[in-house]
Amino acid sequence: MNKWDTLTPVLLQSIGETVYMVAVSLLISGVAGLVIGALLYATRPGNLFENRVVFAVANLVINLIRPIPFIIFLTAVAPVTRAVTGTTLGTDAAIVPITIMATVVIARVVEQNLVAVDPGTVEAARAVGARRIGVLFGVVIPEALAPLILGYTFMFIAVVDMSAMAGYIGGGGLGNFAIIYGYQQFNAQATWVTVAIIVVIVQAGQLLGNTLAHRILRR
Repeated sequence: MNKWDTLTPVLLQSIGETVYMVAVSLLISGVAGLVIGALLYATRPGNLFENRVVFAVANLVINLIRPIPFIIFLTAVAPVTRAVTGTTLGTDAAIVPITIMATVVIARVVEQNLVAVDPGTVEAARAVGARRIGVLFGVVIPEALAPLILGYTFMFIAVVDMSAMAGYIGGGGLGNFAIIYGYQQFNAQATWVTVAIIVVIVQAGQLLGNTLAHRILRR
């Protein structure tokens, strides 16, 4: 019997697990990161909702988490993962560290893109009587929408990468498939098939993000 008769169902399951991990992690971290990033922008000294304490705390948390290599972060937050999911193995468990790491990175990406918005646009909106919350969500974020989409596209690729690394500690998905059926069984074909599928997923996400950003810029 051809080995792919056995591997194909496992590969298809692994693709589904990767899509599940990426989709759930990106959805949660995308929303949470946007909120935290907007908070960082708004509470910066001299900004709409200046609050040095809130800004300093949020900034410190991001600076503490973001530099940690993800493969180390996976094990570092194992107690949190176990508390949330009851285990440290499987796709649900992998979603916890992926979401935490993606949230802090997205928050920084959001903040940087919002800071880049022309201050004159904010001042003009304030001059005509717009409320501060209205300026933030009605002016600043829409002005930064195209760069934000590109930033989220970058994070999609990063989350795919993190989901693959999660496979190293039993997180499931394509990373787990490549390790068990490729690396550990000296099956180069299985490894390269996994690489090809990940490349296709990443390219599809990149194309979609670039297309959306281009359409917004043409408006």
